[in-house]
Amino acid sequence: MITIQNQYLKATINHKGAELVSLIQLSSNIDFMWEGDATFWGKHSPVLFPIVGSLKDNTYFYEGKSYQLGRHGFARDREFAIETHTEGSVTFLLVSDENTKTVYPFDFEFRLKYTLQENQLELQYIVDNSGDKLLWFSVGGHPAFKVPIEEGLAYEEYRLVFNKTENFARWPLSPEGLIMDEPESTVITSNEIALTKELFQQDALVYKNLQSDSITLKSHSGQHRLEFGFKGYPFLGIWAAKNANFVCIEPWCGIADHVSHNQDITQKEGMIALNPSETFTRAWSVKLA
Repeated sequence: MITIQNQYLKATINHKGAELVSLIQLSSNIDFMWEGDATFWGKHSPVLFPIVGSLKDNTYFYEGKSYQLGRHGFARDREFAIETHTEGSVTFLLVSDENTKTVYPFDFEFRLKYTLQENQLELQYIVDNSGDKLLWFSVGGHPAFKVPIEEGLAYEEYRLVFNKTENFARWPLSPEGLIMDEPESTVITSNEIALTKELFQQDALVYKNLQSDSITLKSHSGQHRLEFGFKGYPFLGIWAAKNANFVCIEPWCGIADHVSHNQDITQKEGMIALNPSETFTRAWSVKLA
């Protein structure tokens, strides 16, 4: 485990998957991250790379060959190297190798850079194309935040408040985790989603092209909240395991296969085509209060 800290926050990150496992507000000693209870869901904040979501039959095609990848790709299960580490920042690095190329035939350098600034943690995804052909990839976040944040409050007291009013048209998932070809007919216009355990009984809430770039998780009666910033992400997932005390706010540059997709990775919705020697970056942040 690697720790970074300033006078406001302390973050702990696992070498495996470069996964954020703890984010403690020092003034209250509250850890805002989900504890990772494997009875419900044993992860905290996995990285989604080089795909987001599920492939049809866990298979894609590229240049006439078929490859197999599990849901959300392989990066979350790989050991990352530490490239740089200071008191308030750390950069993890994953480089393509013989093992990755058996399931993903591309050259890449993939970095996760965590930085603390006052009461905010920023995570930056940095993808470099180190090969000589187009790099096709997606990337996304899956951080799970504890709900309730404070002892003595109920899950149902919390809500997600978006910084803009949205027309929430949910894209449902098939039993195999694929995106249906049409959104649900019911569209809800609002700037908030009230959290309930029933909300996630049919898997994640998946949205496309929202206007908001910030979400606040808070309750009517609690003293503490968090603000989640996510600029430049065309897709958003909101999810929790059944009856678990957390909520995942998931900014995605990519999405699961549609049920009718032809499995050609170059035609998959949300895939990014990065030229040789080019760099792609995205970031999300969480500010604690």
